[in-house]
Amino acid sequence: MKLLIIAPCLLSPFYVYHGPKEKEYETAKALRKLIGKLGDEWQVLAYPCPEYELIGWPRAPASREVYERLGMRERAKIIADFIGRVLTEEKPEKVVFVGVKGSPTCGVFHTSSSNPDEYPYSAMQEFFYLSKEERIERSKELGREQNFKLKLLPGILFEILMARFPEAVYIEFDKEGVKESLNRLANILGAHDLQLS
Repeated sequence: MKLLIIAPCLLSPFYVYHGPKEKEYETAKALRKLIGKLGDEWQVLAYPCPEYELIGWPRAPASREVYERLGMRERAKIIADFIGRVLTEEKPEKVVFVGVKGSPTCGVFHTSSSNPDEYPYSAMQEFFYLSKEERIERSKELGREQNFKLKLLPGILFEILMARFPEAVYIEFDKEGVKESLNRLANILGAHDLQLS
């Protein structure tokens, strides 16, 4: 058995902090199609969303440093323990982790970064009362105000996972480059015939 372990928001876009937009729908549709064509030797584990587990939904955009302050590391360790238990019991011959570029928790090689001292923590609660359109607009405002930057560093959960499971394969899915990300994943999964031209 081979195991694909994937960030849940890549398969179900409703976990995304502000709610799904077109790129989230496109990503989910493409990945579900690819997974549906994998052979019987592959199983899929979509682990619990760390940000949903800690904050709920909807929630304001926040950086890795902000989530560290909010206690994400402990929540991420619980999710990593769950994944570890599955790996111990199932003993897959190959493990492929798929995270999300720029995610504060599930970024594989890139995460979002900002100054946690300047973050408006009340925004997390504020988002609960906003409509989808208002959340998307407020997300853009917060991004500008907080000067979120892409940093060459894994998200909190993936930092833990890579330390615990260094023998696994790690792929970063970029929602801004769905076709390229999907082709890279298809290649890693040995599904060359599923690549997009």
